[in-house]
Amino acid sequence: MANDPTGSGAQFDPMGAWRQMRDSYFDVWAKTMVETVNTEAYAKATGSMLDAYLTVSSPFREAVEKAMLQALQQLSMPSRADVISLAERLTNVEMRLDDMDAKLDRIEALFSRPATAVRRPAAAVPTTPAKQNRQGPRGSRRKRTK
Repeated sequence: MANDPTGSGAQFDPMGAWRQMRDSYFDVWAKTMVETVNTEAYAKATGSMLDAYLTVSSPFREAVEKAMLQALQQLSMPSRADVISLAERLTNVEMRLDDMDAKLDRIEALFSRPATAVRRPAAAVPTTPAKQNRQGPRGSRRKRTK
């Protein structure tokens, strides 16, 4: 019977009126709440309640943190500070390893380059005039006296 079409061809919905009333009720509440939340008075009231909550809950939060730290120490488990410290140290080690890897890459690149000029033997290297003056004619470093 509820599935029988009405004279207009639409199905009869006994809950349709309730749905329409519910939808209009939600629309009115949504509009009212948006208007209320967007006021300066609401922002001030919410801010003062949050400040009061944080002021009252701060000692309890600190007590819970101390109790948790003691419990973790007794259970030989790391605390948040321990994990953070370890993460910082590992990050430092990782950065140093990256630096060493980059240096090794540069060294490898230097040794893997093809030689552009043939090196001369050490005996064939001519001495510069500065070296000859410093060493003197016999190669000694003593000053000659007359």
